Amino acid sequence: MIGALQAGMLDSPYSLTEVRVLFELAQAERTETGGLRGLLGLDAGYLSRILARFERDGLVVRERSAADARRQLVRLTPAGAEVFARLDRLSADEIGRLLDGLAEEEQQRLVSSMAAIRGLLDGTREREPYVIRPPSAGDLGWVVSRHGVLYNAEYGWGTAFEQLVAGIVGGLDLTRDAGWIAEVNGERAGCVFCVREDDTTARLRMLLVEPSARGLGLGRRLVEECLRHARAEGCKRITLWTRDCLVSARRIYQAAGFELESEEKGTENGIEVTEQVWSRDL
Repeated sequence: MIGALQAGMLDSPYSLTEVRVLFELAQAERTETGGLRGLLGLDAGYLSRILARFERDGLVVRERSAADARRQLVRLTPAGAEVFARLDRLSADEIGRLLDGLAEEEQQRLVSSMAAIRGLLDGTREREPYVIRPPSAGDLGWVVSRHGVLYNAEYGWGTAFEQLVAGIVGGLDLTRDAGWIAEVNGERAGCVFCVREDDTTARLRMLLVEPSARGLGLGRRLVEECLRHARAEGCKRITLWTRDCLVSARRIYQAAGFELESEEKGTENGIEVTEQVWSRDL
């Protein structure tokens, strides 16, 4: 619910914790107080004081379990259900007002960002699911833009590198070349392309994984997809070009069986780099 930092939630006399108790009680006809305490992580005395206040206000009824007199059950009264419904409705209205000023794409970004925050702060989270799909309209522009933004932010390579990527993208022939876009929670999170060099050789190009999606195994999966495709197309060998400072990418390539073939010094936006060519048989 919105309004969490006010003295009372949504101009009500109840605190955030008290409204959270109301929320949980509204989800079931009867709730055992011990289970409610464990769910919310509340001290037994604190929860008892909250329920006592709700009883005085006519919002809940407490009773002993017929099956076990040691267990106490609590349920909302009709008045309690009405109070919760009003607060829930006010919360939804306030959220609606906040989102009304955002375009649909901005709303999607907001939801994805909130999910990312929750996932990063949840130490017990499982790896997030992802989808790998072929490129569609708008994806190629995103590939160029994200290469430019990320590699400038992380390595200072400037607009010349973005132009280099734009040239590679512009040279793709998607009737014979292939590409894949990775999505996490509906947002683009990575890419890779497999370009045909000749009848027997392919080249892996433009592997990228967004910082927010690193650690999910996306880079490895994208490379595997590229290798699978090259084999299916009858290629006997695959190469790639990278730079030695891209340590994480190099580890992925090595794990996939690529070996360093050659390297030479170069510069990018006035910064010294080491260009590398890696390859492997298929």
